[in-house]
Amino acid sequence: MKMSSRTEGDICVLTVESNRIDARSATSFKEGIRLLARDAPGQVVLDLKQVDFIDSTGLGALMAVPRVFDPATRLALAALTPPVAEVLRLTQTEAMFRLFPSVEEALKRWKL
Repeated sequence: MKMSSRTEGDICVLTVESNRIDARSATSFKEGIRLLARDAPGQVVLDLKQVDFIDSTGLGALMAVPRVFDPATRLALAALTPPVAEVLRLTQTEAMFRLFPSVEEALKRWKL
């Protein structure tokens, strides 16, 4: 799975550059998070604007993301597409994450 990262001050932005997180890509998604966030600062924003499909395996991989980081790391999801937001809502997992409508909004609110 293709992913990228950038740092904005003390915030690491991880961008998923794929339209699916599913059974076929879940392992590479988790590995990509581990590799890119290895030296992440105390705040991480996961940019999901390109993801328009997530299945149960992908949801499990997404729920495992917080365990990759130090417990003190703040994690947020940003730019959820309607299908991904609906899966999180239906499975009642949206409360596990801090959600922002865009990466820009997350950066703006966290830099205060």
